Parts: sequence; C-alpha cells; structure tokens
Amino acid sequence: MTIRDVCKRLDATLICGDDGKCFEGVYVGDFLSRAMSHVQSDNLWVTIMSNVNVIAVATLTEPAAILLAEDVTLQEDAQSSAEQNGITVLTSPHSAYEICAMLHQMSLENQA
Repeated sequence: MTIRDVCKRLDATLICGDDGKCFEGVYVGDFLSRAMSHVQSDNLWVTIMSNVNVIAVATLTEPAAILLAEDVTLQEDAQSSAEQNGITVLTSPHSAYEICAMLHQMSLENQA
C-alpha cells in the first residue's frame, strides 16, 4: 500500500514528504525508546507524539512514514526537522485504534 492510499481511506493529510512511498507493516506506539527498537524501515508508524524527538527516532529507524492520530500536527521545529531529513508525516482525525482497524481492512482488501 502507498501513503497516498492511506490518505484517501483515512481522511489523512500529508504534512510533509512523499505520499507515493509504499509500506508493508504498521507499528503503533508513543514510547520513543520502544519505537526505536521496534519500528521497521517499511513500517507506517502510528503515534500521537509530535515533537522533534519523534523525528529523531524516525531518522534512526527510517519508517516509510509517521501517521499522527487524532488530528495531531507536528510542532514547528519537528516539521522543519522532518522536511530537512526527508521524513514523510501525515495526520488523521481518527484514533490509533480506528486507524489500525481501517489499515487491517485495507490489507484484507489488497489480499483479495
């Protein structure tokens, strides 16, 4: 699936980066030290954290994108850092739970 697909289905808005990127898995979590050891390079990382430390973790783990739940937006310094580091970030009005349920449904549809 692509980030563009996610934007369409999850009412998500691209904040910065490339919406043509593909992702294979999803990681959901806000605890940054845990995310550092679990986010994979092909993951869509769902979180509500929006500070510059999230971008720092993303530069280490290189997820396909960060998806901010609950209409969270990046803090100004975090957005600047994301843009400088080529990190794709989007935001959705849905909760992390709703996002996961929708992504699961999308993956089932893609398998059919």
